[in-house]
Parts: sequence; structure tokens; C-alpha cells
Amino acid sequence: MKIRLILFLLFSQILPAMSQSFPKLAESFRLNQLEPPTGKVRMVLDTDTYNEIDDQFALAYAYLSDEKIRLEAVYAAPFKNRRSEGPADGMEKSYKEIERLLALLGKSPDGFAFRGSDRYLESETKPVMSEAALDLVDKAMKSSPDNPLYVVPVGCITNVASAILIEPEIIKNIVVVWLGGNGLNWPDQREFNLMQDVRAARVVLNSGVPMMIMPCKPVVSHFHTTIPELEYFLKGKNKLSDYLFTNVAEYSAGKEAWSKVIWDVTAVAWLVNSSWIQTNVVHSPVLTDQVTYSVDNSRHFIRMATFLNRDAIFRDLFKKLTR
Repeated sequence: MKIRLILFLLFSQILPAMSQSFPKLAESFRLNQLEPPTGKVRMVLDTDTYNEIDDQFALAYAYLSDEKIRLEAVYAAPFKNRRSEGPADGMEKSYKEIERLLALLGKSPDGFAFRGSDRYLESETKPVMSEAALDLVDKAMKSSPDNPLYVVPVGCITNVASAILIEPEIIKNIVVVWLGGNGLNWPDQREFNLMQDVRAARVVLNSGVPMMIMPCKPVVSHFHTTIPELEYFLKGKNKLSDYLFTNVAEYSAGKEAWSKVIWDVTAVAWLVNSSWIQTNVVHSPVLTDQVTYSVDNSRHFIRMATFLNRDAIFRDLFKKLTR
């Protein structure tokens, strides 16, 4: 992997001169790929795990939902907020958090967890090279339209955009399920995951890759829980559930009448049981320079969530975390 990364870094010096070109997918093909999955799927999770306290739930849920998901890799995504000094620091902290969670799950990170981008896209034609992006390209190119790889980014989408820019052909073999942005009719798209790397979001939206979006507002923002609920269902059950509960309890220290959105679980939940999440097929929005969505009915189709069954998802999540 390190040798491949060095070669790609050398090759990347000529990438700024390359024009952006994506394969043209037939709309019938794209719509077929966007049908809710019914059998067991292959999946990679792309996560800014240390950013908050919800990515940890999503990683555990994906790993423990082995009746529906074969989790093949976890990628650390960059982020910058009060918990990091910058994108590179956020990515590294996320990678370490992934290692902690995998230890609790009894899974080795070797060949399974990969460091991602140490910065955001500087242009919409030049990828950020990373082990995560290269592993995604490798796994996607070994996939097929009949057995696609489901790529689930629950943070900024830099790693996925970079992989598509490195090898645009992968859009034929993957389905992206992204928790990011807001609904089409929301006044703006200044949501954390999207705002971290607007260029990356635009690359993926414009690429034509089969894509399902879990919009934060007004859909996923309903996926709330509370400390009393988490204490009842998780505390004292096992080391993993105790870790998750304590993480949220410390995050909420000193707050009253408080609830927390566990956003990222919902992207995984669509793969576990699509009946829990209502969706519509819509035209891929145009992400403007004002960070709003503009509608163009000539663009390709994507799928977008419109409603979720909060109780059904939490019921399944708690059962798997404590079994």
C-alpha cells in the first residue's frame, strides 16, 4: 500500500492539467442501482469518527449487522472543529478512534482500517491521495455492477471524491450512501459534512455515481436519543455499550433537558432494512457557490430520504449493541 501511495503521489503532480471526465451511465442502469438493496451487501464506511459521538454508533452498527452487511473496510475522514486543530489532525484522531472501537469489537485494524485525506480538495480535478482513497479504488475496480460496493460516507466526502477523481470508472461499480447536506427545499446546505469540503461534494454530485443521500435537515435531525434512554438500554451490558454510553454522557455533561441526534446510524440503517426509511428519486441537485441547492431537471437521478422510522432503527441498534 505504501509503495502504491508513493507512485500515486508522484503521478499526482500532473493531475492538475487533467480535465474532469466521468463515464456516462444510462439512466436505466443508475435507477436499477438505486433500488433499495434486498440481500446482503458489501460495504465500506468512511467516517470522521472523532468529530462527535455518533460515528462510533454507526461503525459498531455496521460491523454487528453481519446478517445484511459485510463490512470490508473503514476509512478515516478529515474534519476541523473544536475537537481538532485541522483536517489532518481530525483524520488522525478519527483513525485512532476507529482503532479503539475495533479493539472493542475484537477486530484487527490491519488491512481493514485506513487513513484518509489530510486536507480538503484544493480543486475539483485534483484528488487528495491517501491510503483510504487508493483502497476504495482497488476494491471498487474488483467489484461489478451486479455486485456493487456500497460506499457509506458519514462525514465530509473528500476520500470518496478523491477516489472518483483517481479512477472515474469506479462509478460503474459502487453505490454511494451519504449522510450529508440538507433537504432539497431547505434554505441552505451549510451542514457540517457538506461544508467541510464543498468541492468534494460537488465532484460526487456531478460525477453521476449512483447516490443515495440522507439529508440532515429535516429528515435525520429527527433521530434523537437521550441519556436516560441510553442508560436504560446500554449501560452495564458490555464493554462496547459502556464505551458508547460514557462517550455520550461525557459529551452532554452539564446540559439539562438535552437530547442528541445520532445522525450517522441512519445511513447504515438503510442498508439493513430500507423499509425503515422512505425515499424519493429526484434529480441530482446543483450545488451552487452560495452553498445552496439549485434544481435542474435535466440532470441525472439520485435517491433522497424523506422520512425515517426512528423507533424501529433504535430498536435494532440497541439489540445488536447489547447481544
